[in-house]
Amino acid sequence: MSDVFDEELRAQLAEARQMRARARESGDEDGAQAYGGRITQLLRIAAHHGIVLDHGADEQEED
Repeated sequence: MSDVFDEELRAQLAEARQMRARARESGDEDGAQAYGGRITQLLRIAAHHGIVLDHGADEQEED
């Protein structure tokens, strides 16, 4: 996989994690859940393309 794809995926994952944390801090559970779904989606994409990413216990890479 190209370095650009890998970097973009990592950047999007970092942003989604940051936005989920902000949503949680502000008490926006719907927002936190939405960003959690985005994180799951990005982890699945990474796994599909053989990109290994660290993920927390509350983050799923596959169903």
